[in-house]
Amino acid sequence: MNAETTNRLKPETPVQYVKGIGPKRSDLLRRAGIETIQDLLYYFPRKYLDRSSIVAIRDLKPGREVTIVGRVYSAESVSGRRKRFVVLVGDGTGFLQCVWFVSAPYMSRLFKPGETVAFSGKASFYRGLQLVHPEYDKISEEGEQNPLHTGGIIPMYPSTESLSEKGLDSRGFRKILHALLPMIPGIMPETLPESLLAEEGLMPLGQALTHVHFPADQASLSGARHRLKFEELFFIQLHLALERRRRETVEPGIAFTSTGRTYKGLMTSLPFDLTGAQKRVLSEILRDMKSPKPMNRLLQGDVGSGKTVVALLAMLNAVDNGYQAALMAPTEILAEQHYITLHRWLEELGIRVRLLRGGQKDTERRDLLKEIAEGTVHLAVGTHALLESGVRFHRLGLVVIDEQHRFGVLQRAALQGKGARPDVLVMTATPIPRTLALTLYGDLDVSVLDERPPGRKPVRTVWRGEDKRDKIYAYLREQVGKGRQVYIVYPLVEESEKIDLAAATVAHKRLSREVFPEFRVDLLHGRMKPEDKERIMQEFKEGRTHILVSTTVIEVGVDVPNAAVMLIEHAERFGLTQLHQLRGRVGRGPAASTCILLAAGGLSEDARTRLSAMEATDDGFRIAETDLEIRGPGELFGTRQHGMLNLRIANLITDGKILETARKAAFRITEKDPNMQSAEGRKLIETYQKHHQARFGLLAVG
Repeated sequence: MNAETTNRLKPETPVQYVKGIGPKRSDLLRRAGIETIQDLLYYFPRKYLDRSSIVAIRDLKPGREVTIVGRVYSAESVSGRRKRFVVLVGDGTGFLQCVWFVSAPYMSRLFKPGETVAFSGKASFYRGLQLVHPEYDKISEEGEQNPLHTGGIIPMYPSTESLSEKGLDSRGFRKILHALLPMIPGIMPETLPESLLAEEGLMPLGQALTHVHFPADQASLSGARHRLKFEELFFIQLHLALERRRRETVEPGIAFTSTGRTYKGLMTSLPFDLTGAQKRVLSEILRDMKSPKPMNRLLQGDVGSGKTVVALLAMLNAVDNGYQAALMAPTEILAEQHYITLHRWLEELGIRVRLLRGGQKDTERRDLLKEIAEGTVHLAVGTHALLESGVRFHRLGLVVIDEQHRFGVLQRAALQGKGARPDVLVMTATPIPRTLALTLYGDLDVSVLDERPPGRKPVRTVWRGEDKRDKIYAYLREQVGKGRQVYIVYPLVEESEKIDLAAATVAHKRLSREVFPEFRVDLLHGRMKPEDKERIMQEFKEGRTHILVSTTVIEVGVDVPNAAVMLIEHAERFGLTQLHQLRGRVGRGPAASTCILLAAGGLSEDARTRLSAMEATDDGFRIAETDLEIRGPGELFGTRQHGMLNLRIANLITDGKILETARKAAFRITEKDPNMQSAEGRKLIETYQKHHQARFGLLAVG
C-alpha cells in the first residue's frame, strides 16, 4: 500500500479495502464478526507456536501431547478394515504419520506435498509414530518464497472451514496482518491517556497491536497482552463507574425515612434470631433505602443462608413508608413458594400479598390488576408476568428480583421502569466469583450472607455409578422408614425436554409400583397446572408424600425441612452450579442429610471434575470458581445471549489482578473528573462510545 492509501485507512474503514481481502473475502469475514480494520487488528491469535517449544520427531514419546512442525511428503486416503486419511510428515529428524479415520473427499485438498504444517495432538505408536486426529495449522504452502514466520513465535488464528477454503486460515491471516504492520501507528490512535500509560507502565497501543500479532520475543508478547487486557477491562469498569455516578447524581430516588409498625411487628414475631450476617446486610439495605439515591444492591447468599427474610424486611420497610413492593421470581413454583411464605408471615400484620401468575381466570386477573393499580395490594409476587404492559403499580417503591441471572437484563430494566426510580435489590443463591461480580455487577453495591443459620448442617455428598442402584434404593427405603422424606431428581434439558419429561414420568410409575410400593411416591414437573404443583408441594411439605420424583423445578426456593435425602439421576448432565442449588433443597432441618449423585459410565473430563467438586466441598464460592473455570462466564450466567462479556483477550478466570487494577484506575478517573469534561475525560468518553459501547452497553441494567 502506498502512503496515500495508508492515509485513507481509519479504524472504521471496511475490511474489504485491506490489501488481500476484497469484497468476497470481506463477506465471509463479516460473518465472523470482522467488519472494520479495527475488528481485524483486534482479531487476536488463539495461541502461539514458539519454535523453542516445538518437539523434534526423533524426540517424540508415545502418550505425550506435542506440537511438531514438518514438511508434507504425501497425503492420501488408505483403504483397509477402516478407511483413513494419512499425511506423512518429516522434519529432518524423522518421519511420522498423521491419521484421520475419515474418507471425506475434501481432506485430499487440504494438504499438498512440500507444504510446511504444524500438527498438535497426542503421540501414539502403531507400526510407527503417529498423531491421530491432530489439530493442524499451515505455516507455508508449497513453493512459497520466504515463508512468513517459520521461525521465532508464530501466531495461530481462529478460523473456520469456510474461511480456510478462501485462504483465510492462520497463514492467510498472518499474510494480511503482516502487510498492515507498518501502518498500525497511523491507523490506530492511542485510546488511553498518557498519564495512565505512565502510571500503569503500559505499552502504547500501536506497539501492543504490533507485538500481539508478531512478537519479537516472549517479553514483548507478554507486555502487549497485558496492555490489551487492561484496556478491555478498563473500559468495562469505566462504563460501570460512570453508570454508578449517573444514578447517584442525576436520578434522585425515594428516601424511606423510618422503619414502622409492620417491620417491627415481624421482627418481634420471627421464631428465630437473625444471624450476624443477616443483621449486617439488613443494616446496609436500610441505610441505602434511607438515602434519596436509588438503591442498586446485589444480595449474594449461598443456599439456605436466609436471603428471603432479609428481602421481606426490606419490602416491609417500603410498605411502612407508604409504597408497594414487587418480588419477581424466575419460575412459577418459586413464585408460589415465596407467596405462601410471605402470606403466612404477613397475614396477621394486615399486609396484603397477592400472586400474579399465568393461567389465572380473566375475572380474577382483572380484579388483581385493579387492586395493584389502586395500591390496596402491598406486595405483588410473580414471574415475568409482572412485566406485562397491563400491570401498573400505584406507588412502586422497591423491586426485589430473585435468582436475577435467570432474567434477561432488559426484563429487569422493564420492572424497574414500573415505578419512579424504585430501589432495586437483586438476589442470587449462586455465589459469584469476585472477578465476575466486578464485571457483571460492578456498578452495584454487594452484600454477602456468609453465615449459616444455627442448626444448618453440611450435606454429605457422594458420587455413585449405576452398579450401586440397588444399594441406593435400599438406603432410601431405610431413610423413609426412619421418618425422613426423599427427593429423586431427573434432568430436564431444553433440547430433549419431551424425552426427559417422559423419562421422569416412566420412572415415577416404576418407582411407585415396583420399587417402593409401600410408600407414597408423587411426581412434580413444570408443565403441570399451577394448582396441581401447589397441591403436590403442600402434601410433600406436610409429610403425606414420602418420595417426590421431580424435574429441576425444585432447584431454588423450595423449603421442606424433613426432606433429608436427594438422589440426582444422570448427575453428569447437570451443570455444577445447578447441582449445588439442587443439593441445597436438603439439609434444611435437624437431621443429617445426604445427596447422592448417580452418574452413567464413560464420563467426560468436565463431568468428572464437576462430580468430584461436589463431593469435595459444599462451599458455594469454591463451587462457583470451579464452574467458571469449566464453562466460562458467558455460559455460566447466560450472558452470551445478551451480548455481554464479549471479551476479545481478557480472561476473567486468570486476569483478576489486571481487572482490580483497571477498576481502581477507572473509578479514580471518574472521582477526579466526575463529568468527564477534561481533555482526557472527553477523549475517553469518545473512545468508549466509538469502540466499546455496542459491546458493553447492556451492562447498564445489570
